[in-house]
Amino acid sequence: MATSNASGPHTSHLSGSRFPQAESSVRFGLLGPLDLTVRGMPVPLGSGRQRAVLATLALRAGRVVPAAELVESVWGDDAPPSAAANLRGYVTALRRALGRAGETEPRLLARPGGYLLRARPEEVDLLVFERLAAHGRTALRARDYGTAVARLRRALSCWRGRALADVPLGPRLDTETVRLEESRLAVVEHCLEARLALGDHAAAVPELRGLVAAHPLRERLWFHLMLALYRSGRQADALAAYTRLRAHLAEDLGLAPSPELRRLEHAILRADPALDLRSTPSAHRPRCLRPRPRPRPRPR
Repeated sequence: MATSNASGPHTSHLSGSRFPQAESSVRFGLLGPLDLTVRGMPVPLGSGRQRAVLATLALRAGRVVPAAELVESVWGDDAPPSAAANLRGYVTALRRALGRAGETEPRLLARPGGYLLRARPEEVDLLVFERLAAHGRTALRARDYGTAVARLRRALSCWRGRALADVPLGPRLDTETVRLEESRLAVVEHCLEARLALGDHAAAVPELRGLVAAHPLRERLWFHLMLALYRSGRQADALAAYTRLRAHLAEDLGLAPSPELRRLEHAILRADPALDLRSTPSAHRPRCLRPRPRPRPRPR
C-alpha cells in the first residue's frame, strides 16, 4: 500500500480530487485555503474580512448565523461602530459572487437577526469529509478494514492544506480550525489502525515517524508506531520509540505514558504472541494532552 494517504495535510494525497463530483454549479472549500468555485471557475473572494464572513457562513451552512456572531468572527472584540454596515457590504459582495451560478434562488439569505448560506452536503468539502469519515469509522468498527482504509483515505483527500489557511482568524474561527485539525488527525489515526490490521506495517513506519515528530503528544500515534515496528521485526526500535515518548511526556507534561502504552511496552518486551497480526490489540484511546506552560523566571 502507498504510505502517503493517511499523513499530514501537506502530503501528496491532497492534490487529488477535493470532493466527489456532483451536478452542482457551486462548491465551497474550507479544508485548505478558502475556496469558492462557481460553474467550475474560482471566484475572487475579496478582503480578509469578507473571507472571514464567508468562512463563518460556510462552516454553518444551512443554519442561520446571527449577525453578532459574524461581527465577532470578523472583528473579535474590536468591532468599529460601522461593523453592521460593513457586514452588510460584505454580504452584498458575496451574494454578487454567488449569483454567477445563475440559479433562480439566492444562495445567501437574510433571516431575522442573521444570515443563512444555502448549500447541499456534497457542495461543502467539510461535509463530504465528515460523511466519508463516519462511513470509514463504521467499517472499522465492523472490522471491514479494506473498506475502512478506502473511505478514510477518500475523506483525507478532501484536505488541501491547513483549514482556512488564508483567512484572518479571530478567536471564534481559530477555535474552529483547531477542531477541524483534531478531526483530521483522528481520521489519520483510524486509517492507520485499519492499515495495520491489514498487515501494512513496514510501509506505515516512515509515515508514523513523521507524524509522531509533528505531534509528539498524541499517544495513539506512538501506539501505532510501536506496534508497526514490532510487527516489522524491529523489537528494539519499538522499545526505543516508547522511551522517546516517555521523555516527551515527562518533559512537556510531567506525566507517564498511559496504562495502554505501558501494557504494550511490557507485551513487546515479552514478545507476547497476542501482538501478532491474527490477535490485533484493541484500539488505544489516547488522552487529550497539551504541553504544560514552563515556569517563568522570577525577577531578580
